[in-house]
Amino acid sequence: MRRREFIGLLGGAAAWPLAARAQQVDKIARIGFLGPSRDSPPPIAYYQAFLARLRALGFSEGENLRVEYRALNDPRGPFVAAAELVGSQPDLIVVEGPEISLQAVIGASGFIPIVMMAVNYDPVAHGYVKSLARPGGNITGVIFRQLELAAKQVELLTQAFPERRRLAALFDAQTADQLGEAEQTAKTLNVQFQALKLENAPYDFAAAFRSAAVRSAEMLLVLSSPAFTRYRSQIAELAIEQHLPTMFTFRHYAEAGGLMSYGFHFPTAYGRAAEYVAMILKGARPADLPAERATKLEMVVNLKTAKAIGVELPTSILLRADEVID
Repeated sequence: MRRREFIGLLGGAAAWPLAARAQQVDKIARIGFLGPSRDSPPPIAYYQAFLARLRALGFSEGENLRVEYRALNDPRGPFVAAAELVGSQPDLIVVEGPEISLQAVIGASGFIPIVMMAVNYDPVAHGYVKSLARPGGNITGVIFRQLELAAKQVELLTQAFPERRRLAALFDAQTADQLGEAEQTAKTLNVQFQALKLENAPYDFAAAFRSAAVRSAEMLLVLSSPAFTRYRSQIAELAIEQHLPTMFTFRHYAEAGGLMSYGFHFPTAYGRAAEYVAMILKGARPADLPAERATKLEMVVNLKTAKAIGVELPTSILLRADEVID
């Protein structure tokens, strides 16, 4: 059976006993959450934003809300983690990450409502929802399209350093599609492009930087793989050692010593996901809740790093930044 046909069946099964699942605020609502590991500050802040928004909407963990968490990077694989979440009998599941995270949840969840935070794939084109306005079935949520970000990040780097014409990019299997967008933009801007693929975890970032040095890279784009997050300080330090201006997607890289970041504001998106959760727990059907694209973007610049690598950022870049780290 094709995926779209299956979605149609889910839509037809809208008579699943959602009313029975609808939670009153004086009862305990059960949520499963498959997402980034909570072993580092950035994801912890995202989860805190999620829980804070739920509290504002009447659902407090430890009172009338129970949340079971599983990490997408579980060494046993996302399908095992998703199966465990389903085994905890949640009223709904929140899933954040690349397409495999949603696939894992769908494979185990049956008709349980799903709030997705779809990172870098199109759930409409891939048949998970019928349309953004009318998702159908049991899935809705927020969509992050990072392909466009990769192109804009290259543009910002070249605007900041127009005299530099050699750009290296760190990527892995999860960010290969972003790489294509970045490379095409670099060619359009007449910038030489060097792709540095990280393989076989744990990644050897030092070797990648040595390769960049051999090719005389003058700027570095680090694409948004979740596998890079815990190494953000190491990546920033290696770039400073080589005096390479860097561009990242998430602010926590700039806070760790990267030069610039430009990307989605994830705490806001997690808060929006919490609003979907609250609506469903109170009786709304995912099929009737339009999915939406994340739109809030932020740019962070680290002037300490600029000084450390001996560069000056143009006023136009500083004025555009949402935050400047002095």
